[in-house]
Amino acid sequence: MMNPSSTTATDTAARRVSTFGAVLRVTSGNFLEQFDFFLFGFYAPYISKVFFPTNSEFASLMLTFAVFGAGFLMRPLGAIFLGAYIDQVGRRKGLIVTLSIMASGTILIGCVPGYASIGLLAPALVLLGRLLQGFSAGAELGGVSVYLAEIATPGRKGFYTSWQSASQQVAIVIAAALGYALNHWMTPETIGAWGWRIPFFIGCAIVPLLFALRRSLEETAAFKAQRHRPQPREVFSTLLQNWKVVFAGMLLVAMTTTTFYLITVYTPTFGKTVLKLTTADSLIVTLCVGIGNFFWLPVGGALSDRIGRRPILIAITVLAILTAYPALGWLATSPSFGRMLIVLLWLSFFFGMYNGAMVAALTEVMPENVRVAGFSLAFSLATAIFGGFTPAVSTYLIQTTGDKAAPGYWLSFAAVCGLVATLVLYRRRDVAERLAM
Repeated sequence: MMNPSSTTATDTAARRVSTFGAVLRVTSGNFLEQFDFFLFGFYAPYISKVFFPTNSEFASLMLTFAVFGAGFLMRPLGAIFLGAYIDQVGRRKGLIVTLSIMASGTILIGCVPGYASIGLLAPALVLLGRLLQGFSAGAELGGVSVYLAEIATPGRKGFYTSWQSASQQVAIVIAAALGYALNHWMTPETIGAWGWRIPFFIGCAIVPLLFALRRSLEETAAFKAQRHRPQPREVFSTLLQNWKVVFAGMLLVAMTTTTFYLITVYTPTFGKTVLKLTTADSLIVTLCVGIGNFFWLPVGGALSDRIGRRPILIAITVLAILTAYPALGWLATSPSFGRMLIVLLWLSFFFGMYNGAMVAALTEVMPENVRVAGFSLAFSLATAIFGGFTPAVSTYLIQTTGDKAAPGYWLSFAAVCGLVATLVLYRRRDVAERLAM
């Protein structure tokens, strides 16, 4: 006769394996999204010469970063329309659609000939690829975050949802490692001519595997339990009624999205063109940042499960306000690999701890029947206004002020937005809880 305790242990282990598999499958699309976004930001100096050639390096780089940022302008539309679709048809079906659109944009960017071959059609097609990626990403993050929140075991929602962003850090580490390898094996001229496309082709090659992982997803029990599936018109109406929550959610995300794009996508360009460090130095720092993010994200999520989201969100935003500019100023006064590594890992700590708590907090404040659309819209607006244009804003601030530490002002402003949003959202929740008693 089988021992009951042995049966229970076996069932528990099986559930853990099943949950781990679900986390892996649902975050696979996040990997592709961040892999491609990071590649575009890292290879911006090469892309600018291939697709946006001008007599000014600054102008070419600004055009490239403007196209990079344009993808983020599509995120709110993707959040509304694809988010409403996911809230209606389910997490599984919706996430397969977002992956399909994302893959289309990736393939397009990787295969478009340069300006010298097809003229203005080249930058136009690159822009189209970025718009497709942005439209897809608008609902991808929300869909994945809500899926993770809905499969989380009791009391561990922060830890589970932290893996949405943790999966992106794996993409950053792999992309940085690929860039380092190319820099070692190829000359800068070869990379500029065609070598920069190799990582994009690798991204295209893994698309079939990601589809296979996504197709094996099961629908969440929470979605199955919903008796009413809102139609898109109902979702739009509910979002409009809750615009204050969405706006506050956007400010909450501002801190995390600005920090993320500053320490990942912009770092290689910042290190190479502003601090005049080597490409290898910038790539190693970026790789270390990805590892640091991967470590701190689940720590922040798990700690928020234990002590609450609010204390972490307040503490990290205050730290960022007080230290972001001084840290970058210390780096700018005497640029070196060691200083850049220390400063970027310090900012990585901000991002990981804050985002680990923030994602779970954002899923909790959104109305249940429009959770994906609400989360996605708040996140997309923040990314469009703050994070997506962080490379362009940083480049502009440095150019106009002559201060290499000027991006610290932008990060401090985003931290102020996050602090205000935290105080407003949790005061609102406290009032609602008192009224419900």
